[in-house]
Amino acid sequence: MKPLNVEIKPVTLEHFNESMALSQFAFQYERTEQELEQTKDQLQDEPADRWGSFINGQMAAQATVLELQTYINGRPFAMGGLAGVATWPEYRRQGLVAKLLVHSLQTMKEKGLTISFLHPFAFGFYRRFGWETYTEHKSYTIKADQLPLRTAVAGRVARHSGSYDLLYPIYEGYASKYNGSLMRTEQWWKYRIAKRKPGQIAVYYNEQEQPEGYLIYEVKEMKLRVHELVSLSQEASSGLWSFIAQHDSMIGELTVTVPSDDLLPFTLSNPRIKQEIIPYFMARIVDAEAFVRQYPFEASDREDQLLVELTDIHAEWNEGCFLLRISPEGKAEMVRIKEKINHSMTITTDIGTFTCMLLGYQKPARLAQLTRITGESEAIKRLQARIPERTTYLPDFF
Repeated sequence: MKPLNVEIKPVTLEHFNESMALSQFAFQYERTEQELEQTKDQLQDEPADRWGSFINGQMAAQATVLELQTYINGRPFAMGGLAGVATWPEYRRQGLVAKLLVHSLQTMKEKGLTISFLHPFAFGFYRRFGWETYTEHKSYTIKADQLPLRTAVAGRVARHSGSYDLLYPIYEGYASKYNGSLMRTEQWWKYRIAKRKPGQIAVYYNEQEQPEGYLIYEVKEMKLRVHELVSLSQEASSGLWSFIAQHDSMIGELTVTVPSDDLLPFTLSNPRIKQEIIPYFMARIVDAEAFVRQYPFEASDREDQLLVELTDIHAEWNEGCFLLRISPEGKAEMVRIKEKINHSMTITTDIGTFTCMLLGYQKPARLAQLTRITGESEAIKRLQARIPERTTYLPDFF
């Protein structure tokens, strides 16, 4: 087979029709002319880099990197959201997507996007390029007679209509408690939430009339689907669940997606509801040195120094030996070691494992059991002690 002459270049509005044709074919959906115009507006509003693989001037594959921010240990990190990866069938299995992924990593690094998320069509495929599972969620299906008991609360629930402005601070207060949730922009609410999460909005106000939680949901064909249940206190959560229970006469069942650490079944009189654990998004650190400089480790009574032997064949700047210094206050840096040295506190791992470990999805000791990390047990123990414990959760999709 003759080698392809592949050119990677930006996908602009000039390529809009070509790009949308590929997307609609690859992801099996159709959009009306009005929807296409709305999509064009969205593409111009949302900060992103869009890349295409072109062969003889024709688009063969494409990928988008959304410029987003995510919470990690309560701090915002610049994140590249990889989305819309698609290839025409005649060009598949010829390395076009691989070239786009490597190119995207380079441009993310140049822009200071130190971590990247994606929703995989196949976990194994993206694992080869350094992405690793970083979050899962629980899905509940609850019959009407299994709903939580209605309880008296000090506040009240009121239906809300109009803009999402009231919800912004509630969501941000909630999302910042998790690793891997998005900082949502006004455009994100406008284009993403409004489209993917339609229906009714109910807000919980505490006794001081401060909004402390909200619910986005819809009822169709005797089923209540909760798109988001966000609360800043147990009182708000109880108030919103009591409000949901008021729908018992008009529904047969309820479905809701919640963080993996949710304890609702423990509070139910009949906890035998249907529960599913669903692996969701993947992540990979784009620039290990820059990421670690921003990352707040746990405080300690001493400085820790570990030698990290890191493998990342698709981002050579992450490949090699690094001295990881973590101060007593939790500030850290990774310094490349030009020549391998003997060090009593050494760990060896790959970029994907390093990512899910620092995001808190898996602990170093467990990863060592799977031989995803190797090294001295004391080094693994010290690293685990310095990684803050937080649940990963992403209530969004892209």
